[in-house]
Amino acid sequence: MVRPIRPCVAGFRGHVRAGAAILAALLAFAAHCLLVPDPAAAQTNTSLLHFPPRPPLPKPKSPAPSDAPMLLQATEIRYDYTNNTVSAVGNVQIYYNGSTVEADEVIYDQKTKRLQARGNVRMTEPDGKITYGQFIDLSDDYRDGFVDSLRLETADDTRFAAARADRVKGNYTVMQNGVYTACEPCKDDPKKPPLWQIEAARIIHDSGEKMIYFEDARVEFFGVPLMYFPFMSQPDPSVTRKSGFLFPNITYGTAYGAGVEIPYFWALAPNYDLSTSLMVTSKEGELFQGVWRQRLMDGSYSIKVAGIFQQDPGYFAGRDGVNSPTANLFRGAVQTAGQFAITDKWLWGWTGLLITDTQFLYDYTLGQFLASFDPFHTGVATEGVSQVYLTGVGDRSYFDIRSIYYYGFSGQDIQAQIPIIHPVLDYSNVLAQPVAGGELSYKFNLTSLTRQQAEFDAITQNAAVNDLCAPGNVNITKANCLLRGMPGTFSRASGEVDWRRTFVTDTGQMITPFFVARGDAAQLDLLNQPGVSNFINPNESEVGRAMPAVGVEYRYPFVDVEPWGTQTIEPIAQVILRPNETQIGKFPNEDAHSVVFSDSNLFSIDKFSGWDRVEGGGRVNAGIDYTAQVNKAGYFNVLFGQSYQLYGLNSYSATDLTNTGLESGLDKSVSDYVGRIMYQPNQVFSFTARGRFSSGGFDPGLGENVAAFTPERLEFETRANFDRWTLQFMYGDYAAQPEIGFLNRREELLTGASVKLTQNWVLLGSVRYDLVAHEFDQTRFGIGYTDDCLLVSLNFITSYTYTGTTPTPNDTVMLQFSLRTLGPNELKPISAQF
Repeated sequence: MVRPIRPCVAGFRGHVRAGAAILAALLAFAAHCLLVPDPAAAQTNTSLLHFPPRPPLPKPKSPAPSDAPMLLQATEIRYDYTNNTVSAVGNVQIYYNGSTVEADEVIYDQKTKRLQARGNVRMTEPDGKITYGQFIDLSDDYRDGFVDSLRLETADDTRFAAARADRVKGNYTVMQNGVYTACEPCKDDPKKPPLWQIEAARIIHDSGEKMIYFEDARVEFFGVPLMYFPFMSQPDPSVTRKSGFLFPNITYGTAYGAGVEIPYFWALAPNYDLSTSLMVTSKEGELFQGVWRQRLMDGSYSIKVAGIFQQDPGYFAGRDGVNSPTANLFRGAVQTAGQFAITDKWLWGWTGLLITDTQFLYDYTLGQFLASFDPFHTGVATEGVSQVYLTGVGDRSYFDIRSIYYYGFSGQDIQAQIPIIHPVLDYSNVLAQPVAGGELSYKFNLTSLTRQQAEFDAITQNAAVNDLCAPGNVNITKANCLLRGMPGTFSRASGEVDWRRTFVTDTGQMITPFFVARGDAAQLDLLNQPGVSNFINPNESEVGRAMPAVGVEYRYPFVDVEPWGTQTIEPIAQVILRPNETQIGKFPNEDAHSVVFSDSNLFSIDKFSGWDRVEGGGRVNAGIDYTAQVNKAGYFNVLFGQSYQLYGLNSYSATDLTNTGLESGLDKSVSDYVGRIMYQPNQVFSFTARGRFSSGGFDPGLGENVAAFTPERLEFETRANFDRWTLQFMYGDYAAQPEIGFLNRREELLTGASVKLTQNWVLLGSVRYDLVAHEFDQTRFGIGYTDDCLLVSLNFITSYTYTGTTPTPNDTVMLQFSLRTLGPNELKPISAQF
């Protein structure tokens, strides 16, 4: 007997509760059986992947209680007491535990304990997965069942379709004539084949093993089969890390020829893994690489290795010389890094590098090694670093101690001339409580280093051409050379106390008196190598100095508010009183080689870059800062100033071992002018210009008098990001500074641009051009395509190998190809093991 009940919305518990359980099982069937691998599936009939427009997915909600009622809505509900079935007919919608079933008809057979959904079946799960079908049949324990005309859309926008899907023994789901893609359907023509898809005769999902297997699979692009695999497998989407092959890399380099790299990822445990790869090259044979990573409870570490037995070392012998280590049969490198937390404020770590020669990483474009030594992504790493360190950070304090071994990557580097630091310690602290109404801070530095061989640099063209500053040359004198690095051991301890307090008057004037006291003590154990005694007394063993300073800084900002915006004019003056610097030339200069006088340090009390030199004598720093904020026209800033030696010895004109300060613009009683201009009309465009301009007089770099405001150092930088364009332009012009080793003028231009040709295509390029030598010294061009399911990029890079006086160009071509969800070409994160 069939008893219909017309339009109905009901919450069922009682005897229909079993039907609710079966409906829940049906929903679980889609979640556990029909969800296929993150990286694979199939395509046979492209129409199977014609999905209807998908509404926005609601945010996942917390799961409903297990005893929540099943809510059912249908045109009518029929009870067939004779056959023990319950049917919902017409626009059926069933809600249970956050899941929804929609169909033309749903029948539950209490005898066979099977549930059937017929006609335009749509199942939506709490996580966003949607399953479509024309007919679904499932047992009450959901171990067995099947779906006709299956279509499955997952929350991560991957799609499956099959003529039929069967679930067997509760663990296996078999899709017949299955199709898989991670591409969105074409909006204009949903029946059009997607950009790529995989078609397979059978797709088998093993839910116990969490693997997807494909039989008789073909990879198609735009509906055209391009690759065939009789068998392939991938982990399903619930697996975040799984052993297997990653996408191959295709490269070309001048040194090694064409190369194909095939990586393999070993997911050995949740907290450690191993990645290996073999790059087969056309000129030099097989290059092996490996990366071991492990995360522990309080930190992580990694080990990277690379090596090759070169088939044609003669190429490098011809480039670098037969005795060059680059011409050896075997070349390789080992790198390690780790960092571990001791507490929430303290950590320790290390980096380490062992390498057969300076050019190995560049010759074979081993970016994963070089990236560790290029934190600013300049594309050039000048040195490798091996170190062990301990760092602590407080609310107002900082501590760091480390020992460092540098490895020079340039062929012109002599390893014996590079110092070994053992250790360098920095500590700073700002007291939380005011002292005499002001802020008191102090800092400390300890540096100890050893160098095996003296390093000299030429300061005349004759010395450079005739190599008069080479180690052991009898012509090493102050007239020809600088002692860039002294041989032996040098240890220095320095401490500084700083107090300052700012007073603001009723008229807005800001007056900041300050007091600084500093002391340095050093111990020397120098080697009396040829030429060293011409610069420093090698018998000197101990040296010390002290430098107190008092001063005041004055600022008076004038603010003008107009209908068009706001402008501020702020005169700034700084007076510093202190004695002369002592022991100049007796302290080895290791960390204060550079003095770049610019807008950024105009108002610094000490403009030396490190601890080994300290500014002495009375000085006035003065300038004016102008800022305008214009309505709808952006931000504008100008700073201009100069520095004046009041009395005493000018530290920047006093020669030390490296002539630091000479030709800096500060080495005269009235300094060069420094300034900057910044303009940012909006978030799209920014422009910055800064420079140093001569105050007039004799220029030793040119050997003649120069007019006032002659540029000595110019830098321009502009960036723009608008519409489909991203632009960058940088220009630098630096006058010759022979007294500190820069014999020639330097002028370069760096420009880069990228443009989105279409929504998916990107074209980019960058060049660096030496305007003095009239040649390009770095180029990069690339084109890429990316969309919701595909990434392809082709890059052409020209770099240079510096193994002698003449750089050797190295051209590299890199092709990257990735299909979303099919083996990403990167290591996935590893979790901690507790």
